[in-house]
Amino acid sequence: MIKKITGGVTAAKGFEAAGAEAGIKYQNRKDMALVYSQAPCVLAGTFTSNVVKAAPVMWDKRIVEEAPFGQAVIVNAGIANACTGEEGYSYCKKTAGKTAEVLGIPEDAVLVASTGVIGMQLPIEKIEAGVEALAGKKAGTLEAGTLAAEAIMTTDTISKQAAAQLTVGDVTVTIGGMSKGSGMIHPDMCTMLGFVTTDAVISKELLTKILKEDVKDTFNMISVDGDTSTNDTLLVMANGMAGNKEILEGTPEYQDFKEALHYVNASLARMMAGDGEGAKALLEVKVSGASDKEQARRLSRSVVSSSLVKAAVYGHDANWGRILCALGYSGASFDPEKVDVSFVSSAGQVQVCRNGMAAGYSEEEAGRILAEPEVTVLVDMHMGKEEATAWGCDLTYDYVSINADYRS
Repeated sequence: MIKKITGGVTAAKGFEAAGAEAGIKYQNRKDMALVYSQAPCVLAGTFTSNVVKAAPVMWDKRIVEEAPFGQAVIVNAGIANACTGEEGYSYCKKTAGKTAEVLGIPEDAVLVASTGVIGMQLPIEKIEAGVEALAGKKAGTLEAGTLAAEAIMTTDTISKQAAAQLTVGDVTVTIGGMSKGSGMIHPDMCTMLGFVTTDAVISKELLTKILKEDVKDTFNMISVDGDTSTNDTLLVMANGMAGNKEILEGTPEYQDFKEALHYVNASLARMMAGDGEGAKALLEVKVSGASDKEQARRLSRSVVSSSLVKAAVYGHDANWGRILCALGYSGASFDPEKVDVSFVSSAGQVQVCRNGMAAGYSEEEAGRILAEPEVTVLVDMHMGKEEATAWGCDLTYDYVSINADYRS
C-alpha cells in the first residue's frame, strides 16, 4: 500500500533544493533551480528520442551511464542550450565544475538540465553566479522544493510536484518529484524536464528497469502538440538514506515501490498535459478492450494527439467521427464496427458511438459534458482485456499566439 503525500523533490530524506533569479533570459523571476542530496545517489534516467539532442542531454546521459554516483542537479530556464555545438557542451562542464566547487562534490556527480529557446548560448557568468546563489539558499523544506519547481517553469502556468510513501519492513520510504512542461510535448522516452528523488535503498539496475517500464504508461502517454523536444530528460536519484532493507525484484516491497513511482510519474505527466500551452481543458483518453497492451497505448495516443479531436474538445463539439478517424490511422488493426465511444466529465456521461455508428444522444448534453475543465474519452475496442490511458489537452487560439512570439 502507498500513501499519497504533499511534497516534491525535498519530500524524501536527505534531499535539499533551491530556486533563484539569475537573469538568464527572464527578468524579475526565478530561472535556476538546484536539487541536492546529502549522500551520493544511484541514478536512472531516460532522454529524448530526438536525433537533435541538447548539450545537457548528452552530458547527463554520460553521467547516468558512466559516473559512480550523482549528487546534484542544476537546472536553468529560458535558454535550452540546444544546437550550441562544442561551446554549449563546454558550458555543461563549467556549470558542473562550479557546482562541484561550491558543494564540495565531484564534477561527475553533477547533472545539468536546460529548457527554453533553442540555438542561443548560455550566459555562463550568470549561470555560475546562479549556482553560488542556489548553494547558499538550499534547504530540505517543502517551501524550498516549491521554489525549485517554480524556477524551472517557462510557459508553464503552474508548478508541478507530487510525492508518495511506502513501507519497507518497518521503514518509511518516500518518493517525490517535480517537472516542467507546457509545450513541445510529444515524448518517446520521457517529456521535457522531470526530476524524481527517493531515499530508498535500491540498486541502479533495478531502479533503471522500473523507470524504463513505467515511462511507457506515464510520461510517454502525453501529448500537447506533437513535438518531441531536444531536451526531454527524466532523472531519478536514490540516496538510500531511508535505511530500508534493499528493495529486490519480485517482492511485495518491489510492487509497492513501482506503484509509488507510478503515482508520482503519472501525476506529473497528467499535470503537464493539463497545463498545455493555451489549454482550457485536460483531455484524457482511456482505451479498453484492446487485444494487447501496445495496441491500447497506440490507439489512446493517436486520439489524444489528434489536432482535430483537440479542437473539437475546445469547441465542446461531440464530433466522435474524429475519434474513429484517429483510431483508424494509428496503425493498429481492429474492427471499426465494434467500437464504442463515450464522453465523461463532472457534468455526466454520454455514449456517442455504438458499434462504430452514431448512438442516440443529445448534442446539448454532450456539449455540457465537454465544457468541463477535465474531459475523458472512453473507447471500448471489444477485442480483448488490455487497456491504456493517454493525456493531452484541447487546442486553442492561445497556443498559436504563445508560440508565434515565443522568442520575443
